[in-house]
Amino acid sequence: MIRSPEPDVSVRSREFRIGCIGAGMIMSEVHLEAYRLAGFTVAAIASRTPAHASQVAQRYGIPVVHDTPEALIDDPSIEVLDIAFPPDVQPALIRRALTQPHIKGILAQKPLALSLDEARRLRDEAAAAGTVLSVNQNMRYDQSIRVLKQLLDDGDLGEPVFASIDMRAIPHWQAFLAEYDRLTLANMSVHHLDALRYLFGEPTEITTAVRTDPRTRFEHTDGIVVSTLRFASGLLALSLEDVWSGPHGDSFEPDDSITWRVEGTAGVATGTVGWPAGVPSTIRYSTAATDGAWVAPTWRTHWFPHAFIGVMEQLQYALSSGTEPALTVADNVKTMALVEAGYRSAAERRTVALEEFAE
Repeated sequence: MIRSPEPDVSVRSREFRIGCIGAGMIMSEVHLEAYRLAGFTVAAIASRTPAHASQVAQRYGIPVVHDTPEALIDDPSIEVLDIAFPPDVQPALIRRALTQPHIKGILAQKPLALSLDEARRLRDEAAAAGTVLSVNQNMRYDQSIRVLKQLLDDGDLGEPVFASIDMRAIPHWQAFLAEYDRLTLANMSVHHLDALRYLFGEPTEITTAVRTDPRTRFEHTDGIVVSTLRFASGLLALSLEDVWSGPHGDSFEPDDSITWRVEGTAGVATGTVGWPAGVPSTIRYSTAATDGAWVAPTWRTHWFPHAFIGVMEQLQYALSSGTEPALTVADNVKTMALVEAGYRSAAERRTVALEEFAE
């Protein structure tokens, strides 16, 4: 008997005062809207441009606007820090927060840093400071991925044999990415590689191929990315990111999508991730437990913004309960290692074993 799906989390904790750093799209349209829906307390906001922070504060009724991110971090009323800043400047903000005893927890963006070594240092420094550092791997809280995880954990699909995530969608590229030497693998594939780890455990090896994308109008190496992961069980998984998804523009009708599929010895599940179309994610599955019939549960919530309730909720619950967060920085470092292995595979044109990145 397949259990009733649970696409969204229940809010178990909302008692902490949150300080938000950033006023761009991901903060103003996603994080803060999720927190409003969940009834979380956002006590202050800051950004590199105070005028932008003031506009967002007025929109969401945030009582305090600090002139700088550093001033917000030093505010003794802030208990949880939510950072939505680029990865080249995020580590310095994290380190400042680790020196502030009033900050009990930090929610950082992914990628956590520009290198695996830097991510490992942040992990160790947070542990030494006794501060809970969590990383915003929000695809784990997408409704379709959550229900898929429930099917896998309950054994309804049998032994997983093959899995794929296929992204053909145009993200709103942040301007800061044009300054980096890494593009899609570090900033888009990181969603999918982490989701595959969440669903199936640790891969043993990765083979990644990349190409430059002539539709991307700044210099880069990894415009389109295809990664194949192998797991100890024999499971193969494919992660594909085509972030311009064919011809586009005013003269083309959009055909964007993020789809996934998992095949097992006792069933199959397929689904879509609703971003960027602004519709709910979907799942449909056929298993021995359904006598081969296709079942397609539905819900009204979306990946953006509703999944971000779960991301902040798991951190607050960890603080209130004294337990580890669901999204630990130590676990995220393993995703960073997988990304780094993908870059090595692409550069050296070979399969890379994850043991090459063992500590």
